[in-house]
Amino acid sequence: MGIACLMGVLAIGNGLYMLYTPANWYFAVPGVTTTGPFNQHFIRDIGLIFLFVGTAYLCGAGKPALRTALWTAPSLWLSGHALFHFWEVAVGICGPSALVRDFPAVTLPAALGIFITLWAMGDGRRAVSTAATR
Repeated sequence: MGIACLMGVLAIGNGLYMLYTPANWYFAVPGVTTTGPFNQHFIRDIGLIFLFVGTAYLCGAGKPALRTALWTAPSLWLSGHALFHFWEVAVGICGPSALVRDFPAVTLPAALGIFITLWAMGDGRRAVSTAATR
């Protein structure tokens, strides 16, 4: 639960940063400038996605009955984002060092999202099983 809250707050913070000052975000995040030219509209679009991701994790933390559904969607997006970074290395767009640089902000959130979603799925099954035996 604490992981979901932390991920929610960080994602919302990142999304707000992207929406409020996209140019500052573009130049502040390591590696972003190597992915293409500054595009304010695109950064703000992704900022909205991060607001959704963060809100879903926070809402799931507060609504156990909806947790699996609320955490699955953002975890799938974060996982797709991370896999895309691996693909860029595989096809030679980026060097392998990009995976190390991007790990804290890209791969780790995806892995944590998968972990808490799987935990929520198992927790939900246990709750249903316990209720059925009462």
